[in-house]
Formats: sequence, C-alpha cells, structure tokens
Amino acid sequence: MRRKNSYEGGFYRGFHMGASEPITLSRACEVIEIPSGIRATLPARAVVRIMQSLGSGYTVATDRGYMYRVDAKDMDALGLSNAATAQEPALHEGNFSEQIVWDQLKTVYDPEIPVNIVDLGLVYSCVIASMAQGIHRVDIKVSMTAPGCGMGNVLKADVESKLLRLPGVKAVHVEVVFDPPWHPGLMSDAAKLQLGFDLDYGATQAAPRIYREGK
Repeated sequence: MRRKNSYEGGFYRGFHMGASEPITLSRACEVIEIPSGIRATLPARAVVRIMQSLGSGYTVATDRGYMYRVDAKDMDALGLSNAATAQEPALHEGNFSEQIVWDQLKTVYDPEIPVNIVDLGLVYSCVIASMAQGIHRVDIKVSMTAPGCGMGNVLKADVESKLLRLPGVKAVHVEVVFDPPWHPGLMSDAAKLQLGFDLDYGATQAAPRIYREGK
C-alpha cells in the first residue's frame, strides 16, 4: 500500500523525517520558502519545527504549515551548535574518480523529501572532462520533481558547492532541465521503499539515459 500525501507544486509532500520539538528562533533568520524559492526572513521568536536536516540545510515548518529552507550557516538561530555539522560526510581524499562524483551527489537532498537526488532520479546527466593532468570539469543536468518548483537554484547551488569540494575538480556547471519530465518511476528501488511506494510504481514510463564520463 502506498501512503497518501498531498501534491502541492512539487512531488508528494509528507515524507519528512519526524518533526522536532518546537524551536523558538533566537534571532531573525533569512530563509527560502519551499517550494516557491522566494527569499524571506523569519523574525526572532518565530516558532518552527525541524522537518528535515539532511544535506546542506534544514527544512523547517511553521505552525501554519509553511515550509522554509534554513542554510547551515544559520543553524545558531535554531539553537544548534557547529557540532550538528558532524552529520556532513567527510570530504573524499585521494585520487579523483567518477565514483566519488556520484558519492558526493548522493549527499545532496531534495528539501521536501528525505531522499538524495541520485536515488530520486533527478540527475539526468553527469559528464566529466579532463582539463589538464589531474584537473577535471564536471557538467551536470538535474531536474526537479515538478516544473513549477522554485527550488531549482537552491539545488543547483548545492550541487556546485558539493562537487567543487572534491579533489581535482576545478569547474562545475549545473543545468536544471525539465525535458524529459521527471516522474516517480525514475526513483531507485531503495527510494521507493523508503517513501512507501510499491516497487513497480511509475515503472511504465521510460527513463532518460544517464550520460557518464566518456559516453
């Protein structure tokens, strides 16, 4: 049985991790509204709950049901210390490889869904080019769960930031595309199980070809 969720401008909502206890912001905090992508400011003393804390930020919700992305740099407003960044995977060390690119992409998460963008099937293309000995450029095409989602620039910035941290990567270009349209059949089996879908859910639609290095 699939769990029932509402659809509001993006993929099905309601897949967040368990909500935290109410948190009162210690100061005003710049946020990004989800899914519109509009920048806003939550005032000091606003009460929120952390719905998701994966990747490079925190997804919080107000008592009125509005959701916002809070960057990790503002974790102090949530009453969190730098120790909370311990959840961030360690940087890869050693030689560059295609595998560490894909591993790093798996540390980028959709702000509404606790699944990384690779397992969600949002990565349509990954092309790695050698610019010089030991120096690489990575070109990525990613999609969103719906064309109307305004979080494309946030996702793009997350991917660029993560990949530029890899050894030997000196240039990253990320393009947000919507052709072909994303559909749930592109999710990995692990993602479907995590979100409560049947394994054959959405499998009748064709998947885009994933372009990799040298192909």
